[in-house]
Amino acid sequence: MVDVVAGQPGPKSDINLFRETTKGFDSRQKFQADKAYNGEKSIKTPKKKLKKRELTLSEKQKNKELARERIFVEHLIRLIKIFRVAQERFRLNRNKYEQIIMTICGLVRLRIGRFIF
Repeated sequence: MVDVVAGQPGPKSDINLFRETTKGFDSRQKFQADKAYNGEKSIKTPKKKLKKRELTLSEKQKNKELARERIFVEHLIRLIKIFRVAQERFRLNRNKYEQIIMTICGLVRLRIGRFIF
């Protein structure tokens, strides 16, 4: 976990939040994401299946390789969602949201630190 963005109140898509936060990164920085981020230049995403057409074997193989690289990130997201703050409606004081999210991410980093040799 390198950078955490706690988000903002109200509806906002992930891609728009990503576009706003990447302004602080180097323009050569590369990212990996799921199919929802398809079309961004700096993001490596899996190939989507087109209507009425299957993916080729090489496209499927590339998607599997990307999935192998991304599985660690998906496991991190799962660990954060265990706390249920990031996946459900936040019912506490909204000024405390970012502080709580950062605390949860710190706890997840602490837990991961135990398992990395």
